[in-house]
Amino acid sequence: MMRLLPQSLFSRMVLILLGGLILVQSISVVFHLRERDRLLFHSNSMESAQRIADAIRMLNSLASADRQKFVTALNSPTLLVSLGVIPSSQALQNPEAHDQADSFRMMLGDLLGGTPPIEVVASDPEWRLGQLSANTPGLARNTFPQKKNAFTVETRLQDGTVVSFDVFPSDETFPLPRRLLLNLQILLAAVIILSLLAVRLATRPLNTLASAAEKLGKDINSPPLIETGPTEVRRAAHAFNTMQSRLVNYIQDRTRILAAMSHDLKTPITRLRLRAELLEDDDHRIRFVKDLEEMEFMVTATLDFMRGVDNPEPVQPMDIMALLESLQADAAEIGQQVCLDGVAARPYPCKPAAMKRCLGNLIDNAVKYGKNATITVDDHHKQLQIHILDNGQGIPEAELERVFEPFYRLESSRSRDTGGTGLGLGIARNIAQMHGGDLLLRNRPCGGLEAILTLPRRS
Repeated sequence: MMRLLPQSLFSRMVLILLGGLILVQSISVVFHLRERDRLLFHSNSMESAQRIADAIRMLNSLASADRQKFVTALNSPTLLVSLGVIPSSQALQNPEAHDQADSFRMMLGDLLGGTPPIEVVASDPEWRLGQLSANTPGLARNTFPQKKNAFTVETRLQDGTVVSFDVFPSDETFPLPRRLLLNLQILLAAVIILSLLAVRLATRPLNTLASAAEKLGKDINSPPLIETGPTEVRRAAHAFNTMQSRLVNYIQDRTRILAAMSHDLKTPITRLRLRAELLEDDDHRIRFVKDLEEMEFMVTATLDFMRGVDNPEPVQPMDIMALLESLQADAAEIGQQVCLDGVAARPYPCKPAAMKRCLGNLIDNAVKYGKNATITVDDHHKQLQIHILDNGQGIPEAELERVFEPFYRLESSRSRDTGGTGLGLGIARNIAQMHGGDLLLRNRPCGGLEAILTLPRRS
């Protein structure tokens, strides 16, 4: 059921409002038609009742010999008058027809003042016409069109003569007036337009907030939201701006602390290097220098990782193919094997230094742990994908996400002898997410690891 619903909040609200509106309008039209039919029946019944009341008065005033001529002149397709006893009619088993018969009897009673006693029965029109044809000479059955319902009224004249009136209401249907249909269409169109406008106004702040959150993930220093609009919108914008301000302060404080630590550590590391050079034992000196270089590298890498989301570098179009070819040439100079395939259709807007570091880390990992790297560029209208493949041992499936955690290393598949701090992949993913993309790892079926860098293309 959920799959049939629209995905956006705007579409769902429009569907609910329009669905409810159409349902309410349909129910309203049904009630209107029922009320109109009731009023039309009442109007037609009043006309027939008036004719019967006038006919009874006229028959009471005529002599017996003249009554049949009057009855013959009075008959019509909607009213048949019969003098004398006609066999009883077959009553309809329809509660609504019986209610209409009771209402018709009350109308006649009001017009005749309650006398003489009147009996009204909702009869089957086909049955009744058959009885009348059999008992009334000269009555042609085919002169009366087919009817859906009929009323049989029986009473007695002042001299005791039985007279019956068979009323066949018209089955003519009356279409809705054009003015009413036009009014309904105008009302429906106006409500739809107002509903769309109301839903758009209600969902626009959510779209703005979502866009601001997406920009915040790419640039922590993006401009704050404008705190205008209804109270709820202003509160949401203010809360978002407060959160952004706290995040900025937290990252800046963290970066300043790490920068100070890095600066303070460099002085004792430098002194230790000078003292290591004074060691007479070459083996010990080499080990000391190596440890000090590793310490300095870890401090620098840690600082770069912490600064990853607070990179002030401006965004500018960059030739991705030129960057990859440059990295390929750098790797070839030190004897590393890197192959490049594919082409980027157009420059990609990014932070050049950050993107170079992201791709450099991925290529270094592929060469370091897989002996070689194959780069495939797949450029589409909506996204740019860069695949970096190696022929190494791969990574256990359960560890494919953990390797992005800071300082996390795989002791079983990644040898300590290769060096590294466990920050390269984390830095690369931070840079990818800073550009609105992502970095994923997956094992190749034929062996080795594939890093997939996905960067969105924006119109």
